[in-house]
Amino acid sequence: MVSLQLALEFFDFFKTINTIQGMIFILGLLFLSIEVFSPGFGVAGGVGVVLLVVGIIMTARSLTEALAMFAILLLLLAVLIVIVYRSAKKGKLSKKLILWHAAKREAGFSSTDDASALVGQEGVALTVLRPSGTGEFAGRRLDIVTDGDFIERGTKIKIIRTEGRRIVVKPVE
Repeated sequence: MVSLQLALEFFDFFKTINTIQGMIFILGLLFLSIEVFSPGFGVAGGVGVVLLVVGIIMTARSLTEALAMFAILLLLLAVLIVIVYRSAKKGKLSKKLILWHAAKREAGFSSTDDASALVGQEGVALTVLRPSGTGEFAGRRLDIVTDGDFIERGTKIKIIRTEGRRIVVKPVE
């Protein structure tokens, strides 16, 4: 019975929180929540932390009360983070934050230009290829690479394959 009474006296600071202090705590938590969902430089999170510290300073009558309030706020934040994490992973929030549809080639999407039509074209190396450089093909300058061979500038070259944006050439013999 005595330990319960001591615990109630320890958490007596809840009775001293008035409207302004309560609003400061709520605004601090709100700003921290906004920081989680908004891209930026941490301004909302910084404001939230400052508001929580100000609320603790205004409310606490001793260092032990301030530490207890800090521990309670950490616990509340931990619970909030767990709820948001679970919702983001499996709940309604996941439907808004996660892109579930892939941009596939079959659906008409392409992340790079299709250079496969260039295979077989012949051109000239405009720069030394060791192994990468620039070549000209039918009046068009392209970034090209070799399979590791060193090719001098001005050498006739041929496109042997393409791998996405990578155009591989070899010297024409």
